[in-house]
Amino acid sequence: MALTQMQIIQSLGEAMAWFERELNWGVPATELRHLCGRIGELYAALITNGQMATEVNQQGYDVVSGEGERISVKTTATMGPAGHVTFNANSLEYVDRVIILRINTDEMQIETLLNAPAPEVLKYMSAARGGKLRVPLGRLSQKDRPRNELKVLREVELEGYTVRELENGSIEVERGGVLQVPAKPELRDLARKLNLSLLNSNGNPFNTRQLGTLIIKSLSEQ
Repeated sequence: MALTQMQIIQSLGEAMAWFERELNWGVPATELRHLCGRIGELYAALITNGQMATEVNQQGYDVVSGEGERISVKTTATMGPAGHVTFNANSLEYVDRVIILRINTDEMQIETLLNAPAPEVLKYMSAARGGKLRVPLGRLSQKDRPRNELKVLREVELEGYTVRELENGSIEVERGGVLQVPAKPELRDLARKLNLSLLNSNGNPFNTRQLGTLIIKSLSEQ
């Protein structure tokens, strides 16, 4: 059964929350490949107004966009230029578009490294063992979508501040209509106004996403 956009958003939020919990429990991101992949597929379906592939292990692609493009989605949690993602050379003929994503585990947000038609991605690829093709992450640069294209999932206001959670998991803060960059200092001030802790249960400072989520939840419940 096809998921609605709202169901995709909810599933993505739940998957991101579970991923974050696993990290807080000390599980390395490299051991969360399946969850990482699921997050990427949900995000790709969301930004393309599409659907997950109808069959498990669908040959070559993971998502079908709203325009009918067959999309192969690769998601990594590797930070920096090291590492690579691999593709099956025998199934690329079934793919119309490739999206490569990275989960920024510091800020818990999704970054787009590559979003291009499959023929254009070939220039980034090199041969690997076992009939595979690989794309070194060092050849890619982060290509964030324009801010005005990102859906706002939740939004709250307090004393001239507006705090928003965007579809890629990022948190932004506006003060008097002006975007505050970086957002974290403003979030820390807002947390103090709300008498919220700046530390998690392990005694570590909340990151931007955690702090923003905490503030949004607190204000939404008032």
